[in-house]
Amino acid sequence: MKPTVIDPNTTTRAEAYTLWMNAPNPMVTFFKTLDVTPLVRLSRKRGLKFNMLLCWCIGKAASEIKEFYLLPFGRELLQYDSIAVNTIVKNKTGEVSSCDLPFSNDLAQFSADYLRLTREAAERCENHDLTSAIVDTEIDGAVGMNSGIFNNPFLICGKYQKGLFRTTLKLSFQFHHTQMDGAHAGRFLARLQETINRI
Repeated sequence: MKPTVIDPNTTTRAEAYTLWMNAPNPMVTFFKTLDVTPLVRLSRKRGLKFNMLLCWCIGKAASEIKEFYLLPFGRELLQYDSIAVNTIVKNKTGEVSSCDLPFSNDLAQFSADYLRLTREAAERCENHDLTSAIVDTEIDGAVGMNSGIFNNPFLICGKYQKGLFRTTLKLSFQFHHTQMDGAHAGRFLARLQETINRI
C-alpha cells in the first residue's frame, strides 16, 4: 500500500488543507453508540470472532468513502489505492500489540487474514498503534491525542454492553480535519451501523 503524494488543490480537500494542515489541533472527535447485536449473534452462530466482524464492518464502511483513501502526513497529502484496519491484540507477554489488516470485501478472506496476522502480531510483540480497543473496560468514550505523527482516523472502544434485547458498543471516532469534514465522519458512522445491520 505505497501512497502517492498528490496536490491538495486537485482534490475536494484543497480548502480544508489550507485551513487545517498547520492548525495546533486539527483533530475532531465524534462519539457514537452502535447496536452490535447482529455481530454478537453472527459471532455465536458461526464461531467467528466478534472483533474480526467489527473490523470488517469498519473497513467496509470506510472503503465506501473516498476521504478514507487520503491522509495528511507532514506537509503532504497522500492518496492510497487500498485501506487497512488496524486492531489491538494481547501479545504473549500480556501487553498489547497492534496489527494492520488489509481490507477485503470477501469476509472469509478478511477473517483468514485477521486470524493469521493477529496471531503473528501476538507472537512477535510488534506495535504500530493506529487505533485502540480497551477490551477489559466499559467506557463512554475517549479522546485520542494529536501527536502530529499519526494523522489517520482512530476508533476507540471498550467492552460491548449487553442489554435485555440488544447489545451496544460505545465508541469515539477521531479524524484529521484536513482529511474529512464532520459530514464525512457522520456518513461513515451511519454506514458502519448500516453495515452491521446488514451483515
